[in-house]
Amino acid sequence: MLTFADRWIWDFWLADTGSEYHAFYLQAPKSLRDQHLRHRYASIGHAVSMDLREWRLLPDALSPGPPGSWDDRATWTGSSIRHAGTWYLYYTGVSSTEGGVIQRIGLATSRDLVTWSKHPANPILLADPRWYEVDDLDAWRETCWRDPWVFADPSGDGFHALITARATDGAADARGVIGYARSPDLLDWQVVAPLSAAGDFGHLEVPQAEIVDGTPVLLFSCAVADVSAARRARELDQVTGTYLATGRSLLGPWDIGGARRIPVPDLYSARLVRDRAGEWQVLGFYDGSERGEFVGEISDPIPFKRLGLL
Repeated sequence: MLTFADRWIWDFWLADTGSEYHAFYLQAPKSLRDQHLRHRYASIGHAVSMDLREWRLLPDALSPGPPGSWDDRATWTGSSIRHAGTWYLYYTGVSSTEGGVIQRIGLATSRDLVTWSKHPANPILLADPRWYEVDDLDAWRETCWRDPWVFADPSGDGFHALITARATDGAADARGVIGYARSPDLLDWQVVAPLSAAGDFGHLEVPQAEIVDGTPVLLFSCAVADVSAARRARELDQVTGTYLATGRSLLGPWDIGGARRIPVPDLYSARLVRDRAGEWQVLGFYDGSERGEFVGEISDPIPFKRLGLL
């Protein structure tokens, strides 16, 4: 388990070198006392493991930018991918001048996964109002454009990004969609229409798409307060957690209406990863929503097959 006495950690992602697993996670000091303040003070920490259980702390990966920059308030969730000998780390940034309510996506690169340089053209990926809700604080508390999950096209046709986003119309509590962008080179991105329909969630946080036992699956998370009223009416046992939906490919379309919650209490922002035996494991952070007190630590691996979701 990855846990610290002096800080909370929550959303995270993994980079697998083949011999080591690198975890990049959001962190904030417990000296804040109020866990609700942690998002305002988030930076991206870094730890490494051989087995997904025992972790060794490494230098922090990224911190907020200088005053006045697009990411000067906080750096939030992203993903990492290696291409042509370089690691690309995509992350979410928010600024103080906008009160932290406008989310944008930036990039940092590294040769060794330890020393990172922010890209000079940041932010490199912005929401397109043709398809996505932008600056409508009457409908939602923020402009959702975060948590990019970037992966290579299986057939070699460039790269894809799945993004937490919201549609431009529909019930305000049900506009959450999987936003989508594509790139030939990980630098130039074209934002296009979402990969899911709205209707069940206010937002779909921390998406990840994988092929598990031949089935395309999508993980995402949502707090019970952000589940749409329509879905809560259908499912009276709604609780905060991570959901799994299936689709026709890694680009969907995804059956969000049929998504099922991972049956592990308090587990949020869960990630799928293969262990060294080739078996799929699930890790998530414990948020304490069902215990009544925020926990802020990352779980040991949980065998996916035991969850009975496929």
